[in-house]
Amino acid sequence: MFGRADMAGRRSDTRERIQRVALELFVEQGYEKTSLREIAERLDVTKAALYYHFRTKEDIVHSLIQDLVAALDELLEWGRAQPSSVETREEVLRRFSALVAERFAPVMRLIQQNAPAMKELGVMHPLGDKLRDLFELICADARDPASELRARLALVALVLGLNPIFGGGRQAPPDVALQVALELVAPRD
Repeated sequence: MFGRADMAGRRSDTRERIQRVALELFVEQGYEKTSLREIAERLDVTKAALYYHFRTKEDIVHSLIQDLVAALDELLEWGRAQPSSVETREEVLRRFSALVAERFAPVMRLIQQNAPAMKELGVMHPLGDKLRDLFELICADARDPASELRARLALVALVLGLNPIFGGGRQAPPDVALQVALELVAPRD
């Protein structure tokens, strides 16, 4: 028999699987053209099983954004608790790079490829707020406009470098995007 922890873990795994498959379909064929029925079919579950976790496509999208915002909150909390230093900024970039590669880039593809629907859902506002907070954290010690711009460009290098939409269908390898970002935030002489 499963205990409560086992059931919660299985529920969480199913929720993540639904999110992953829905995200794939939304990117492949568009948010508007994807139905809950298609998501359920790809998952090989009934619509009722899908409804147990998400009632609508909007719920799925909002859950993806909420999870990403929560991960950004964790990163911000960690970064703010560290001493303000080049090493901290570099570690924030490393952690953000991993987050972008794992979660942020696929969600950004969804948003970019389905901009009108995503605008209607209002998903960019919470992400924009967190990215501004991250910019502020990275730029905290910037002493001049050029240093501040380099710090901001470091984040942009990670977001754009790991997104094939901005590379003609290619994306930079994660280690290359991170290397460029690190060089921007802490130039080596």
